[in-house]
Amino acid sequence: MESVDFMFGKIHKDIPVPMYYQIKQVILTAIKNGLLQPGEMLPTELAFCEQYEVSRPTIRQALNELVIEGYLCRLKGKGTFVSSPKIEAKFLSKLQNFNDEMLAKGLTPSTKVITFKVISGVQDINNRLKRPNSEKLFYLERVRFANGEPVVYVETFFSYDQFQKLENVDFVSESLYDSMKLKCNCTVARVNRMIEAVSVSQKEATLLEIVKGSAAMLVKTTAFTKQGIPVEYSIARYRGDRNQFSVELELE
Repeated sequence: MESVDFMFGKIHKDIPVPMYYQIKQVILTAIKNGLLQPGEMLPTELAFCEQYEVSRPTIRQALNELVIEGYLCRLKGKGTFVSSPKIEAKFLSKLQNFNDEMLAKGLTPSTKVITFKVISGVQDINNRLKRPNSEKLFYLERVRFANGEPVVYVETFFSYDQFQKLENVDFVSESLYDSMKLKCNCTVARVNRMIEAVSVSQKEATLLEIVKGSAAMLVKTTAFTKQGIPVEYSIARYRGDRNQFSVELELE
């Protein structure tokens, strides 16, 4: 049986299994066995081609599938790397701020504020917040990090008239919901979240340090007080290669 050896394992050229699939499985086994560690850069496509004596499209198909499945990630201008284990978030079933959730997982959270400013009312968003269309909004644009790696890009909107006291809050270190409670006596009691799969734009890819068109989870959140008053609306894009969401349900 003809086979080709490489540092990650063998492929066999005389069996009816596609070459790309064999190479994919060899790389996947190396990841699962710890031969390839999170953050480690893979050899170039050309190196794979030379070692396995296969075409570049064959290698590219194997790597692309592993990227889509979250085992690998591509950094523009740098190469292809082994992904870190995904961050499992329970925010679909538990109301918890980002910093507390990351700390509970043993990760170090941090935040970069891209923009925090007052904007004119946006009809769709003002309607969601049940505010007059002419009412100004706060617009807060942030990237959230876990252990220094960007994992989510989020745009947040809330009423300027209702939350003027938050104008000088430093959202690099302060929680929005905590600030609403402490400075404005407004407590978020529940949220509604809508989730869909999307591909990131060039801007989003740059902020999240991934390739344009990469998979992300788009999460639209509306936050309500105990009285059912909507006070915040956000649009977040979670990196598909670094996040997974879990929900635990019980029969009544």
